[in-house]
Amino acid sequence: MKNPNRMRFTILILSLFSIGFGNAHILKAEIIATGLTCSMCSNAINKQLKKIAEVDSVGTDLNTNTFIVYLKKDRNIQPRILKESVENAGFFVGAMVLTVQFNDLNSESKAPVKIDNSTLVFIDDQPKFPNEITKVKIFDKGYVTQKEYKKLLKSLSKHPTYALENEDDYHLKIIQK
Repeated sequence: MKNPNRMRFTILILSLFSIGFGNAHILKAEIIATGLTCSMCSNAINKQLKKIAEVDSVGTDLNTNTFIVYLKKDRNIQPRILKESVENAGFFVGAMVLTVQFNDLNSESKAPVKIDNSTLVFIDDQPKFPNEITKVKIFDKGYVTQKEYKKLLKSLSKHPTYALENEDDYHLKIIQK
């Protein structure tokens, strides 16, 4: 039988790592899906997104094939989980914009930001005002169209992590503060 004190210590350490070191929290994701042909297509994506435990609600704009995913308070999610849900419905992500609450960022630093096991790499200037809600767009493969990705691959070669296609590294540009 395992030592109960050792288990409590392990749980405490894991809890500290999961809540103590995040510098950002995703509040909302706007996903533009590609490949949709009818309202049943959007219904399939809607159902897949609602299955995710961290999702509070999903809004749909059928004119633009945009899904607005609101996350539960104090719950975080990796963007890849949202992308995989769209793909599980049989479609692709053409664009993903996140609304993020940044906490305790050093406005002078250009260092990547950690969210749980993910790394946010800014391919433009980092937010000038820490602790602000900011909209950012993901520019990685699978989060933009294939055509856009091919262009970006050439122009973003100065960011060595971009070409690696690590599914837990997200390359972002600020689109609105």
